[in-house]
Amino acid sequence: MPDITTERLRNIVLLSHGGAGKTILAEALLHDSRVTTRVGRTQDGTTASDYEPEETRRETSVQTSILPCPWKDHKINIIDTPGHVDFTAEVERSLRVLDGAVMIFSSVEGVEAQSETVWRQANRYDVPRICFINKLDRIGASFERTFDEIVDRLGGQPLALQIPLGEGPLGDARDGFRAVIDLIGRRVLRFDAREDGAEITVEEVPEELSGEVEAWRRRLLEAVVLLDDDVLETYVETDDVPAGDIHRLLREGTLAGAFQPTVCGSALDCI
Repeated sequence: MPDITTERLRNIVLLSHGGAGKTILAEALLHDSRVTTRVGRTQDGTTASDYEPEETRRETSVQTSILPCPWKDHKINIIDTPGHVDFTAEVERSLRVLDGAVMIFSSVEGVEAQSETVWRQANRYDVPRICFINKLDRIGASFERTFDEIVDRLGGQPLALQIPLGEGPLGDARDGFRAVIDLIGRRVLRFDAREDGAEITVEEVPEELSGEVEAWRRRLLEAVVLLDDDVLETYVETDDVPAGDIHRLLREGTLAGAFQPTVCGSALDCI
């Protein structure tokens, strides 16, 4: 890719409690941007960021790793930080020099002790952040419970851009986590886990979920329209907001710390 100027360079840190999925999310991002040809596994010692023998033995990060990732005409430095409290100084050091953060939460355990620590650290340095609710394919997963804990335990303002289609492992009745629903576009995005998420099928929202989708979407619109009087007027008149305005106001509100856009999936399956 061409030489990168500072305007097209982003330093993005991954933050979470240990075991929520930072390193595997980094692997999925590297694979999706074609930096790697396969997704490494922590338990196999094959990830790009956990390369030290001690990290391989522990199956967890003990130091910060910087993973360059080209995306379109930008370069994104993904900064994978340790999630264990013993190495929180690594997180503190990273937060001083970055543009934004992705807070990762396990949908099974929800907000955990180190989640609260790194959230407070991000507050201290006024770091804009988005949230990724991970592991929706696991037994006991709950998107909504984790979403509510971000509000109740962290004082956050999460703003859902996606909700899951199903939760938990797939059974014989295929009633588990299968896809994500894009609230802005009112569409289902189905990722093929067998292809490491490379193939995405776009489908219409099932009719039985249309009411739930519209309720979540209204919460999204009511948050973004407060940032622009003209868009608010459009919303009052038409009961909707153009997608371009939604994206613009999401960016403005995130940088200002007004809310934290929240997405969901399973990093292990590149969903």
